[in-house]
Amino acid sequence: MAKVYIVEDHDMARMGLSVILSNNENIEILGMCADGLDGVNNVLKLKPDVVIMDIGLPTIDGIEATRKIKEANPDIKVLMYTSREGDDDIFDSFKAGADGYITKGASAEHTVSAVLAVADGAAWLDPAIAKVVLTNVRKSKDSYERKGEINYKLGKNLYDLTEREMEVLALIVDGLTNPQIAEKLVITIATTKTHVHNILQKLYVNSRSRAIKMAMEEGLV
Repeated sequence: MAKVYIVEDHDMARMGLSVILSNNENIEILGMCADGLDGVNNVLKLKPDVVIMDIGLPTIDGIEATRKIKEANPDIKVLMYTSREGDDDIFDSFKAGADGYITKGASAEHTVSAVLAVADGAAWLDPAIAKVVLTNVRKSKDSYERKGEINYKLGKNLYDLTEREMEVLALIVDGLTNPQIAEKLVITIATTKTHVHNILQKLYVNSRSRAIKMAMEEGLV
């Protein structure tokens, strides 16, 4: 059962999201609010599995609220839920520690899938957002190659990742959970967790979402 808290300042959007999620037997709504700072305080008190976070909020915005939540309790997952698709909002959200990013135009089915995936430890990127991220990665890659500042063919060796760790990282980027990775690679979940732990250490990041961002920025996948 994924316990969820919603931070959204638009009444209709907040109530609509609550109805969608409440209809799923695997999700429990712990509470809702319309203010960024209230959201931080309530989340740290209630300790939900997943926070669904809008970006445009009163008092403090969703990105700053995410940063505060993650600094206080990194185990709480944050799924950004917004109509914003700008580059800065996307990358700033992940820098703040967000575990996923979905747009308000997503279907009910995709929204539920995103919440459950993030609750299970997987990162989630809305397809529209993934296109923005990959476009920026390709632009950065082309720019670096023209300047001769980095050889992307060697990039995947810069962090001393093993061949198996590269396979696991690619599956993390694809949004697979640890059990799904274990099944895909025919290894135990314990072994998968060890690989994920090693990957995060070698990339000097503390979350799967940041590992995904780095993997795409550095041309590791």
